[in-house]
Amino acid sequence: MKSFSEAKGKQNLKSLKNRTILLGVTGGIAAYKSAELVRRFTDHGASVNVIMTGAAQQFITPLTFQTLSRNPVYTSLFQDPLKHISLASEADLMVIAPATANIIGKLANGIADDMLSTVFLAFKGPVVIAPSMNWKMYENPAVRENLKVLGSRGCIIVGPESGSLACGEEGKGRLSDIGDIVDAAAASLITKDLAGRRMVVTAGPTREYIDPVRFISNRSSGKMGWSLAKAARDRGAEVVLISGPTSLADPKGIRTIRVETAEMMLLAVLEEVSRSASVLIMAAAVADFRPSEPSAVKLGKTAFETLRLEFTGDVISKVASSEKRPFIIGFAAETGSNVDRAREKMLTKGMDMIVFNDVTEEGAGFETDTNRVTIIDRNGSKATDLLHKDLIADEILDRYLQITA
Repeated sequence: MKSFSEAKGKQNLKSLKNRTILLGVTGGIAAYKSAELVRRFTDHGASVNVIMTGAAQQFITPLTFQTLSRNPVYTSLFQDPLKHISLASEADLMVIAPATANIIGKLANGIADDMLSTVFLAFKGPVVIAPSMNWKMYENPAVRENLKVLGSRGCIIVGPESGSLACGEEGKGRLSDIGDIVDAAAASLITKDLAGRRMVVTAGPTREYIDPVRFISNRSSGKMGWSLAKAARDRGAEVVLISGPTSLADPKGIRTIRVETAEMMLLAVLEEVSRSASVLIMAAAVADFRPSEPSAVKLGKTAFETLRLEFTGDVISKVASSEKRPFIIGFAAETGSNVDRAREKMLTKGMDMIVFNDVTEEGAGFETDTNRVTIIDRNGSKATDLLHKDLIADEILDRYLQITA
């Protein structure tokens, strides 16, 4: 089954702008959440046409969706003759959320007895389905088989999630977070220009322990690496994310390996790169130094008159010197406009591309959602504006594709 969901947070949603989305709402208690879905889609520049089943109208009124979408709401095949054909032909994307067991069964078996199921059969574009039902219903073999059929036909299945259900029980059946559904919709419209490539992305800081409770680290939040990993995934690549300690949840659809120290990062990268990786993107802020004599017990304050350090192993240099090395993209976080220093670092370490940014610039660098970078390769450089890190990620991947085309 093709499945898609991802960690909560802002995704690159530019693919929704000026698109027409069909939103199918069916008769589950989660139907009220679809109002927020309409608002999110319209906020990102999409036009939304809502189709409601009869059961959905028992939970929320068509007027709510008409007000939010500023478009007519379709509830019957006979409301507007042949509208099921024109709606399907004019839309870029179809989303069904919530999708009950009933509609899932209809869609999997080609039944068209209402407006929503009929439009589904006539629609030729990407379809995102977000199931929502009681956990016992979700675990029924018929429902699971119907979802498997829809996934095998190219539908993108988002969720469901585990948690408290409307009936008071706990289990897997909750509608996925609205942000996850919006992200899946956006991703479905992105060109899969990285299909067939395996990418290893690193993110976050490392921790180099002084004793069991103290360590040397840095301010990296992992956000830039997360954006790169998600952008590569959405563009069709197989992605492995290797991350130091961060507060970010593992992105869905991406195998995530958690590490702590520079040594652990090095070993994980070498292992994953050896598995026929096309690209290594070293967005992690790997510590340059570690305590030369870490203590197995907590040290007292008086022990810190002198802290001896030693260099950690350089991940990029080791990968660059390997026999079957991938295309290597590194990062240079500097204080000030040391672009020449970044270029020298790229050449010295054997990278193919390096991304420079000045961490002292407001809105750029560590712990922010935005960044301003200069992308440097052996043929030249390109400076970006201050953009969300999701958009910076696409700029980097675009340049990689230009170089390797």
